[in-house]
Amino acid sequence: MIQPHLKIPLLIIGLCISWSVSALNTAKKTGVLMGSYFEVVAVANNDSIAQSATQKAWDEISRIEKLISSWDTNSETHAINQNAGIQPVKVSTELFQLIKRSIKISQLTGGGFDISYAALDKLWNFRDQNLKIPEKAAIDAAVSHVGFGKILLDNGQQTVFLLEKGMKIGFGGIGKGFAANQARKLMMEMGIENGLVNAGGDLIAWGHKADGSKWRIGLADPNTKGKVFSYLSVSNGAVVTSGDYERYVMIDGKRYAHILDPRTGYPVTGLKSVTILCPDAEIADALATSVFVLGREKGLTLVNQLNDVEAVLVTDQNEILTSANVNLEK
Repeated sequence: MIQPHLKIPLLIIGLCISWSVSALNTAKKTGVLMGSYFEVVAVANNDSIAQSATQKAWDEISRIEKLISSWDTNSETHAINQNAGIQPVKVSTELFQLIKRSIKISQLTGGGFDISYAALDKLWNFRDQNLKIPEKAAIDAAVSHVGFGKILLDNGQQTVFLLEKGMKIGFGGIGKGFAANQARKLMMEMGIENGLVNAGGDLIAWGHKADGSKWRIGLADPNTKGKVFSYLSVSNGAVVTSGDYERYVMIDGKRYAHILDPRTGYPVTGLKSVTILCPDAEIADALATSVFVLGREKGLTLVNQLNDVEAVLVTDQNEILTSANVNLEK
């Protein structure tokens, strides 16, 4: 199971596993994968094709989970972590390229995004409302094993080597976006010209709904569970939200998000949610985490420098901030 930087589901949806086909040739499969709620929707001229596409997309996401899960002792990711500071590990092209892309995002964000953050994962338990800030020495020791520059890639041998014992990588900030992209790719190859994949809040949609309208995505209200504060209409692109409002703690009157700054080892403060809009779910996933870590000023500055990327931020003071070209629906 992937341990995510929590992505908030963008549609108000149930959690029971189901699979249904409507008279409008819309097939939908829902349930839990990667430790989060997933929803796969296909709209096609033929019910059986739509149903087959949702099943194959589901199987693809399950396959990816087994590839990138650090908890699965049979995964390549687990093997990389087990051999940290010992030896390089030869991996599949798919995982090698995902790690390479992750490092590029780390370079772009100055370390605001870093898959080696996983070295911090045992320090903080945000499900414990009596959580106390760990000792500085423990945080400093864990942070010393974080750093994308210490992930050594050998292109010729296609190996990954974590240079120090105690290092770990995890794909909680990018894995679901990667899975959503791959599911969409597979469905489109099957001829599905209209569909949606909601990978635990990492959502990508293309084409239109069965009635010809655009997909209408609700943005969760950070202050009221089950409600939205605005909508976005999407016909071809990704919408990904990172939020702290389902997992945070109050310590001495201060709100601490479950999202950690990999550069300091401390929880991020200042924002309640970050929504990223762009054509690619994987990039949106990584940027949602990155902007949360970078904060309102640096985060929006970064977004405004990127082509085809937009953002909606909700601060801990309940201000709604947007990048240059966002049109929200009330």
